[in-house]
Amino acid sequence: MGESRRGPLKSAVPSNVVSPVRRCSRTACGRPAVATLTYVYADSTAVLGPLATYAEPHCYDLCAEHSERLTAPRGWEVVRLSDGSAPARPSGDDLEALANAVREAARPPERATDAGKPGGRSGDPMEVGRRGHLRVLRSPDN
Repeated sequence: MGESRRGPLKSAVPSNVVSPVRRCSRTACGRPAVATLTYVYADSTAVLGPLATYAEPHCYDLCAEHSERLTAPRGWEVVRLSDGSAPARPSGDDLEALANAVREAARPPERATDAGKPGGRSGDPMEVGRRGHLRVLRSPDN
């Protein structure tokens, strides 16, 4: 008598209302969320970080477009936390270091006769040899 007339759960009517993918919290935006926005009212700070593990009541999930266009009210600061798994965009320092490495690799190899000359590329008397960006140094004791 205690048996339910319903069948197993899998026979229930599927619902289009609940989605396993979290959606952007912005009105009329149905794109998948990629970041979570949290406000720290005491510090007047909006913190935008990677998508939280689970939905919090006072946090807002945002899609890629809305997270990139996020602005804060006047006097507030936006802190953007990277998730570490996404590739970081190269900075000016990174590009300069890469250009210097390419220039160094393109230089012709240094001849041993140039190393001891006062006008040679090696101005450091401790330098014995060079290969690319690596230098072989003589021990200061010798």
